[in-house]
Amino acid sequence: MSNSDMRALVEALLEGDQARCVSEAARLRKAGAGVAQIVVDGIGKAMEQLDGKCTIDQFNLLEIMLVGRAVMGVIKELFPKGEPGMPIRGTVIVCSLEGDVHDMGKNILKMVLSGKGYRVIDCGKDCPLDRLLETAEGQQADAVCVSGLITSVIPQVRLLRELAVERGLGQMRILAGGAALKQATAEGLKVDFVADTAFDGARYLEEVVNEEP
Repeated sequence: MSNSDMRALVEALLEGDQARCVSEAARLRKAGAGVAQIVVDGIGKAMEQLDGKCTIDQFNLLEIMLVGRAVMGVIKELFPKGEPGMPIRGTVIVCSLEGDVHDMGKNILKMVLSGKGYRVIDCGKDCPLDRLLETAEGQQADAVCVSGLITSVIPQVRLLRELAVERGLGQMRILAGGAALKQATAEGLKVDFVADTAFDGARYLEEVVNEEP
């Protein structure tokens, strides 16, 4: 099956038309397309095109949310029993830290990473550091991504590396994002990377997290 057969799915994803996306995914499966091919040549291509459109100067939040919802609809169609998507590039934990009950940015990141083939575990909002690190340890996470819209979470972010090392997670990547955190430097927050957008974070992970065989 050629990439041109995926064009209708890619177009539907970029339009945020969840119902049509699910229908196209089902059609492709019936036509013989494998799940991995749909994820790579369908979802993957759509996310690449959305990434190119959504620069820092032209960031359409509604468009990203609609595409993300459509992507998740296709993933549920491909994996009705909840199996992880393919290809699995790595396991990432996302959360908004304790004291921060905002989760829109975290949810966008979750959609973007899921669409790019990562296994994403969401620890939710108002998440204590202990719960975040317990989850990361139990799931053998390659990275954790913390979001913060309020400055009171900054001291928690600065503690994260030290606490991770104490648990034997020194090799795990730590990313930060959100209005309160992206004003700081990675060095100042003691993290590996500070993302301006969800796509910045995804690009960084693609560079540092090896794809599993």
